[in-house]
Amino acid sequence: MTKGKAGKSKSKKKPKGGKKDAPELSGQNLALAIAGAGLDKKALNVEIIDVKGKVDYADYVVVMSGRSDRQVNAIARGIEEDMKKVHGVMALGVEGLPQGTWVLMDFGEVVVHIFHQDTRGYYDLESLWIDAARVSFGEEEQRSA
Repeated sequence: MTKGKAGKSKSKKKPKGGKKDAPELSGQNLALAIAGAGLDKKALNVEIIDVKGKVDYADYVVVMSGRSDRQVNAIARGIEEDMKKVHGVMALGVEGLPQGTWVLMDFGEVVVHIFHQDTRGYYDLESLWIDAARVSFGEEEQRSA
């Protein structure tokens, strides 16, 4: 049964019209692609946290913020669209739309949290993994946005 499920999930990763030549993304490359898609939608304070060995549900957690509920929703939809069209990867689940105060996206190896900037400080997820490694990625771009 496991093989059948794996086969189905692979077919979901390659939607019609997606890039046939696109290589399957590793967890870290997927996290980097998601962070880039968030930055394309002007996400703030993007962080990629390496949680391998610390939690059993993901290898990376990507946390980012938006200035308003509309921007949070736009960031989430932009990530979904970019991952599907460019990389052929679909989210396994998305919660928090259309409220836009906290959107949670599950990409298997990568879990994404998109917060309204006022909500992010309240939950302070980064402090849960204060000792976890951070993955660096074009931080100069992030500061200039």
